Amino acid sequence: MMIQAKPLAAALGAEISGIDLRKSLDAETISTLKQLLAQYQVIFFRDQDIDSAQHKALAEAFGPLQSHPAYGTVEGYPEITILESTPDKPTKIEEWHTDMTFMPKPPLGSILRSRISPEVGGDTSWASLGAAYDGLSDKMQSFLSSLSAVHDFAHGFRHSLAEPGGRERLARALEENPPVEHPVIRTHPESGRKMIFVNSLFTTHIVGMNECESEALLGFLFKHCIKDEFTCRFRWEENSIAFWDNRSTLHKPINDYFPAHRRMERITIDGGKPF
Repeated sequence: MMIQAKPLAAALGAEISGIDLRKSLDAETISTLKQLLAQYQVIFFRDQDIDSAQHKALAEAFGPLQSHPAYGTVEGYPEITILESTPDKPTKIEEWHTDMTFMPKPPLGSILRSRISPEVGGDTSWASLGAAYDGLSDKMQSFLSSLSAVHDFAHGFRHSLAEPGGRERLARALEENPPVEHPVIRTHPESGRKMIFVNSLFTTHIVGMNECESEALLGFLFKHCIKDEFTCRFRWEENSIAFWDNRSTLHKPINDYFPAHRRMERITIDGGKPF
């Protein structure tokens, strides 16, 4: 079968068919997937019963892999992060965000595989930061282009840090991830497209602004980026996979399934310094 893409929404997102991710991918197929990722920003696959080795091999085709400082991993695969919500330990992440922007070089992207999905609920939404930038006036685009913002691990994981023993458990992650600055408007290194690069989970303030100014501007940007016309929504099933461009999207899990069990496994691919 030929690889085909079925768009989910106008701004971003497409379901991909005609490919078996359990098989080794040749250079032409990898190139096609890169083009589809650049075009749609997040691409989805159904009925892909890959194992951990195949998951890792797929991600490695797009670059070196990262690990996450705060989550558990699959045994034998430190690159595969476990994202799990149970009745005893429900998920805490409920905000729109771009993964790991607290790092000097945030990820290129992530490949998330569904292991256990609730019968009802548990969708994920994505938003296009390029479409959000295009939706700004010329004057606002120009104003934002000279600004930088601070991104902070401690801010994003403040709820975990507030738990008993949280600071002790995350002490190493805190030490290794001090606050960093990134441009408010970044350029995609492959497409050249401009996009807004702030998120409510990790971005704390705009450099050089007072608190009131920073809060007002970030509040506007956070709301602007998640307008309905910039988003798509994906319904998870067992063995579904999402591969998103972390440089050009926000995403948000919809936590409407408690107390059902949900388990996802994610691999994150190295990126470069935003510019």
